[in-house]
Amino acid sequence: MFQIDLKSHKAIYEQIVDNFKLMIARGVLREDERIPSVRDLAKELTVNPNTIQKAYRELERQGYFYTVLGQGNFVAKRPNTADRQKVAGIYERLRESVRDLLFYGESEEGIIGSVREEILKGGQNDSD
Repeated sequence: MFQIDLKSHKAIYEQIVDNFKLMIARGVLREDERIPSVRDLAKELTVNPNTIQKAYRELERQGYFYTVLGQGNFVAKRPNTADRQKVAGIYERLRESVRDLLFYGESEEGIIGSVREEILKGGQNDSD
């Protein structure tokens, strides 16, 4: 399914969350598709099942997954219209990040190039 980088600065559950988000964004996982059970994914990735469960709970909290009791976890339907408040919050975090980068001396061209590169590769993190 995907690999976990044990040397990454990111927590394992965050890497799992990021990988699932990327797979959904790229259409590898589709709406209402069943995802592996906690036990199966833990075995495949050789990580603690509690770590997988934490990632699944976070993905459900963020609206990427939903659970059907007794049947497992599934990819949630993408909203037809964006949650404007959530989008506004994401843009605010982006603006804060840009201000921080400028404060640390990064160039406008470098920041724009980095954002463009991130868009082109679909949000995939190089360290994952």
